[in-house]
Amino acid sequence: MAQDERLAFDKHWELQAHDGQIAPPGEWSTWLLMAGRGFGKTRAGAEWARAVAQADGTARIALVGASLAEARAIMVEGPSGLLAVAGAKQRPRFEPSKNLLRWPGGAEARLYSAAEPESLRGPQHSHAWCDELAKWPASTSRAEACWDNLQLGLRLGRDPRSVVTTTPRAVPLVRRLIADEGTVVTGGTTLANARNLSPGFIAVIERQYAGTSFGRQELNGELLAEVDGALWSRALLERCREAASPPACGTGSGGGPAPDGAWSRVVIGVDPPASAQGDACGIVVAALLADGTALVLADASVERPSPERWARAVAEAAAAWHADRVVAEANQGGAMVASVLRAAEITLPVKLVHASRGKTARAEPVAALYEAGRVRHAALFAKLEDELCGLMAGGGYEGPGRSPDRADALVWALTELMLGRVGRPQVVGF
Repeated sequence: MAQDERLAFDKHWELQAHDGQIAPPGEWSTWLLMAGRGFGKTRAGAEWARAVAQADGTARIALVGASLAEARAIMVEGPSGLLAVAGAKQRPRFEPSKNLLRWPGGAEARLYSAAEPESLRGPQHSHAWCDELAKWPASTSRAEACWDNLQLGLRLGRDPRSVVTTTPRAVPLVRRLIADEGTVVTGGTTLANARNLSPGFIAVIERQYAGTSFGRQELNGELLAEVDGALWSRALLERCREAASPPACGTGSGGGPAPDGAWSRVVIGVDPPASAQGDACGIVVAALLADGTALVLADASVERPSPERWARAVAEAAAAWHADRVVAEANQGGAMVASVLRAAEITLPVKLVHASRGKTARAEPVAALYEAGRVRHAALFAKLEDELCGLMAGGGYEGPGRSPDRADALVWALTELMLGRVGRPQVVGF
C-alpha cells in the first residue's frame, strides 16, 4: 500500500470500530449509546458527527457537553474528538472564540453547555451529539430544560437526529429517553474495547470493582434499577450531587477548613466493625454549611481493618478535614472504641453514641433531610450510595455486603449535624 493509502486505512472507521460503536439501522430520532467506561462512546459519537458533516454540507450540528470546557476538551480536542478523527483533507477548522467548527464542505457544529439551557433557545440544528448526558446538571431541572430546548430547535433538514453517548445513571432525563418510543438504546461493557485499553487498567478495575454495583454501572454499562421501598433512590442522590465541592484551604487537596467560614462545623461519623475479620469500618465526613444545609465531603471507610488501622484512618480524616467532632457508635464495646480512637490521636474530640433503634429507623429522618434538599454530596461516593439505596423503609437491608456500615456512619454524622440539639447564641432580653 502507498503511504496515503495506509493513512486512509488507519482512518477508515468501519474497519476499526467494534459492533457497539456503529449507529443502529432503521428509523430513530435518538440513539442512546449507554455503555461502560472505556467502551469507546466518545469515538462513536465523534465518528457519527464527522460522517454527518462530510455527507451533508448544509448540516448544522449541536455539540452539547456538561460544560463548555468539557465539550471542547473531550468532544472537539480530545484524543477521540472531532479533530482527531478527521482526515487531513477533511479536518474542520475550530474557532474557539465562537465555539464553532467549520468543515471544508460547508457543514458546521457549535458547542453548547448543558449548564446553560437558555443558550439552546433559538438556534436551529439538523443533528445533535450530546456527551455524558447523565452528568448534566440535574438541579432545578436544568438537564431536562437543556434537552427540551435542543429538541425544539432540531428542525433543519429532512431527518433530524440526536446521538447521546453516556455512562448510565438513573437520572430522570436518562429514564425519560429510554421510555421514548423514538429512542434506540444500545450499549456494552468496558471489555468490548479491550484491544484499545491497557491490560493493567483492565486488571485493576476487575480486581477492585467486579461484582459491585459500581462495577455493574460504570464498567458493564447497566442502568441499575431502583429498589422498591428503599429510603434513598439513585435519582434522589443524583439531584443532591454538587458540581464541585467548596474549595479547601490550608492543607491543599487533602481537605481542610472552608474559606470565609463556609463550613460552620465538620463531623466524622464512625461505625466500627465488631472484629478485625468483620465488616468494613464506616467513616464518613460531613460539614454544616453557613446556609444550614449539610455537605457530605468524603467517604474514608476502610475494609476489614484491625482496630489500629481503622482508628488511624479516623484520626487522619479528622486532621485532614479539621473535624470538630468524631461521633462513633459504641454498641460493640464503648470503652474499647474510645480507647482505640484516643490511642490513635490523643486530642481527637470523640462522642460515643449508643444505637437504641435499628439502622433503618435511625436512617429515616436523615432520608427526609435529603428529600427536603437539605443534604448534598460533594462527589460520587459509589459504595456509600449503593448502601443508602439498599436501606428499606420499615426495616431491612437489600444492598451490597452484610451490613450498611458506610450508610450508618453517614447517618451518625448527619444526625449530629442536623438533628441534634445544638444551642445557638442569642439575645433573650435586656
